[in-house]
Amino acid sequence: MPDAKRDSGEVTESGTPVSAPAPAPAAPKPRRRQARGERRIAQLLEAAAHVFCTTGYTGASTNSIAKEAGVSPGTLYQFFPNKEAIAVELGDQLLRRWRDTYGQAFLPAHLELPLDQLLDAVLDPLIEFNCENPAFAVLMHGSEIPGQVTQEHDALHSSMLTRMEDILGSYLPAAPQADLTRIASTVFTVFKAGLDLILTREGAEQAAYTAELKTVIYRYLQPLVGDTERCADHTGADSPAG
Repeated sequence: MPDAKRDSGEVTESGTPVSAPAPAPAAPKPRRRQARGERRIAQLLEAAAHVFCTTGYTGASTNSIAKEAGVSPGTLYQFFPNKEAIAVELGDQLLRRWRDTYGQAFLPAHLELPLDQLLDAVLDPLIEFNCENPAFAVLMHGSEIPGQVTQEHDALHSSMLTRMEDILGSYLPAAPQADLTRIASTVFTVFKAGLDLILTREGAEQAAYTAELKTVIYRYLQPLVGDTERCADHTGADSPAG
């Protein structure tokens, strides 16, 4: 009768080596355990966002993030190997939400509005997103930010400029592409500068700076596009670039 033992190196009575049984497939992690891990990751990312805003990316550390989250550094390392991995994950989440936000801002229906209402419809959600997510500006514009984050942001920035050029083209169908690019770049630069002012204010003062930014952009664009008719080809149902 064959030997029933399965220890390494043993053989049966006939001299045939005994092979170890194949390991059983790993049981799936319980859903409760997965949900707990997801909550912990969300907790760490929220803490990282606060630390990045408070100290800047360069001044932040895994220890300071763990402390802000109320966990030990060892717990943090169970989910992220270093600060860079945290920044990449947080940056990915923020970029996805930013892409969704500007997609809603540039809905085709908004392009049928008068210029002042168009600016409200486009700028309000973009400003609101940045006010609610101050870590976005820190991660997108810092000099020491991981390259993956900045590359994805630059690509999204380019797609937004292209979308703005398309909108301007619907107002100025005869304008050379170089003119559309120049105007779109100017508007975008003014928006970013005004946003920096808005993000450092709160309450009524923040609202006042938001109104000032819209006024500046309106007064720049209105003489250019106020008396022109849209080109129908640019106001169709094309989805926003993203």
